Amino acid sequence: MVDELEHEDARRNEETAPDAETTRAGLSELEMRENLVRLAFGGDESRFEEFLNILVAAVTPDIAAVMRGSSVTGKRWEDGAPFDAAGPGTSDLDLTLVGKAFLEHFTPEGFYIPGMHTKPLSDEHPDIAPGLLPLRERLVAFVGRPVNIQGTRDWIMFCREHLMGQPYLTLFGKLDET
Repeated sequence: MVDELEHEDARRNEETAPDAETTRAGLSELEMRENLVRLAFGGDESRFEEFLNILVAAVTPDIAAVMRGSSVTGKRWEDGAPFDAAGPGTSDLDLTLVGKAFLEHFTPEGFYIPGMHTKPLSDEHPDIAPGLLPLRERLVAFVGRPVNIQGTRDWIMFCREHLMGQPYLTLFGKLDET
């Protein structure tokens, strides 16, 4: 068990170092990471690290994790409202897990684009990925706010960034950006 945890920590640490050079839709990975830690984890780096450990332990090594939305930008994409505009704990975290194998967790009704891009597992769509409910519940309890889990392919993330201007923070793993 200790060896597994050390392996997961090494994988996560190797793959999550923010790259000040990488920008996504105008924000650097470092800026987005700082926003996420400050806004969603109260500036507590160790809580963010624990969140990452929970995720790494829950997914296979071929899956990448990214965070999107106001937790990394500081404001809502739709209307520019600041993160937690309605009070502490009111903004959700938009977690996206990227990889073909991850999509198998979702029911056919859980897709926007069949086999490619899912709806978010959320309070609005609680039945679209029954096997992921324990992970979602654990993350929600840990952060004290809604955590929506979406599955997608890497080309969707490319489109969101380059065609829609939506930045995302890579938490761990590697996306094929070609």
